Amino acid sequence: MSDAGTPLQQDLMRRIIEIIHEDKLEPGARLRQSQLAERLRVSRTPVRMALELLEAQSFVRHDPNRGMMLVSVPPRVKVQAGPPADEEILVAIARLRREGKLPEQFAELELMRLTGRERTPVRQALIKLEGLGVIQRRKGYGWQFFDPVRDKRAREESYDFRLLIETAAILSPAFSLSSEWIASMKAQHNAILASPWTETSSVTLFEMNAAFHLGISAASGNRYIEEAMNRQNQLRRLSNYNWQHGSDRVAVTCREHLEILDRLERGDNEVAAVLMRKHLSGARETVNNQTVF
Repeated sequence: MSDAGTPLQQDLMRRIIEIIHEDKLEPGARLRQSQLAERLRVSRTPVRMALELLEAQSFVRHDPNRGMMLVSVPPRVKVQAGPPADEEILVAIARLRREGKLPEQFAELELMRLTGRERTPVRQALIKLEGLGVIQRRKGYGWQFFDPVRDKRAREESYDFRLLIETAAILSPAFSLSSEWIASMKAQHNAILASPWTETSSVTLFEMNAAFHLGISAASGNRYIEEAMNRQNQLRRLSNYNWQHGSDRVAVTCREHLEILDRLERGDNEVAAVLMRKHLSGARETVNNQTVF
């Protein structure tokens, strides 16, 4: 395999190859960027770049009408696994950002000092956040957040926008959700409800929540609704890693999501749209203190 690409792109390429083998994909299979991004829990941009690495090695090719297609099955890449991104560091970064202790532009050494952690776990966390579209490398030195800290009005506008696109997604004539996706979402929500809540649970909670809202938006069959929801997830990710509302709000969120899923499973889309509006409106009422779902 080529050594081209950043460490993030190399890691994503390896993980895409694992998906190809796990799903037993054959030449001619379509590799959808949106599905891979959702499955790998990263934004589309690094997925596209990882696919381009595979294209450069002739394992995939770009079809103008169908997107990226598998040409031949690449061999699995054997690498020494590094430590996963430490969720405690992700939460710490979110807290430092909210408290104004981590500026828009910062250096790796600065983050090491603020968190009291060594270089390797800090770098793993930064690579993870880069893949999620939260930060980017600065030209020359250091890192930079994509967006400034959002104020109360910006968060309210986000909910106003989501009220428009998420209810419209459910009411789209092309709306379609697979029973497998619904079952997976229900299982994840019930697992959250059954698990004891800890500070680092906020990372798992948000990623599940993001997948829920993105999956429903994607089911509309409208790429612009899906892309808009993906962007909203990126904007709210870091602040929600620093959860401020306790386990009671977690339970409310999960139960409201499960009720929406039940209605969608029955085909009661109009009721599900009403429930989604109620869910987002209730969440919007709490933005006076901090962003919530």
